Amino acid sequence: MTESGHHARPSPVRTLHEYVLLYLGLGYLGTICLLWTPIAMLLHPVLPSGAGRRLGRLFINHGFNAYIRFLTLIGACRFDLAALDSLRGQGPLILAPNHPCLLDAVMVISRLPDVVCIMKAGLMDNIFLGAGARLARYIRNDAPLRMVGRATEDLAAGSFLLVFPEGTRTIRLPVNPLMSSVGLISRRAKVPIQTIFIETASPYLCKGWPLFRKPEMPVTYRVRLGKRFDPPASVQPFMAELERYFAAELAHAVLPDLPVGTDGGASSPNA
Repeated sequence: MTESGHHARPSPVRTLHEYVLLYLGLGYLGTICLLWTPIAMLLHPVLPSGAGRRLGRLFINHGFNAYIRFLTLIGACRFDLAALDSLRGQGPLILAPNHPCLLDAVMVISRLPDVVCIMKAGLMDNIFLGAGARLARYIRNDAPLRMVGRATEDLAAGSFLLVFPEGTRTIRLPVNPLMSSVGLISRRAKVPIQTIFIETASPYLCKGWPLFRKPEMPVTYRVRLGKRFDPPASVQPFMAELERYFAAELAHAVLPDLPVGTDGGASSPNA
């Protein structure tokens, strides 16, 4: 920061370097998706449901882990995701994070095996993401009753269920109004809700951020665990309580200055 209190304009060399990192990161993820899409399309109709689900989720888990490692290696991002490792082997659980950016699901799934994700129907139909998501038996969000039923079945089988209670990326700080689906699923499946807080000081890939717009790098993310809530007896009072809890926790979040190269002690996805 300059003496006048304004941030100094980054040098052209730094700007160019950050654009290179941006496109390297996007290109890496795009390559993973392009290589896996035709394979997933071929496997989906021929593999039994259980085998397809296991293989699809395993690939996404390892692919996202590799992507997080790559972003760390090139210096585009710093991650502290170690808190998620304590959840391994604790399924079934409903994982309920806040949703500041497009990388949120990537961060959570990169550290945990056998995660089923509730996805927007448009993403399930996306050419880059749809085939892999269908092979992994991710759940579309466009039919509420079927969505709740599918989620309950996956939880009964011991899976983690990833659902963003805000429904979309955060546009009203500190948290959007919460959707009741997470409470409905928890009550029906009789499975607790593990709250998760994703903290970042960067607006990168938040709602309305263009995909090819460069942020200031490195972008820093920290994930921490919150309370674990028992299945509710009554959904609406519970959702009001949950929203108050998210708002209070996120209003006072302080992001640490992570050292360059931090990846939260990233290890093999299934270590």
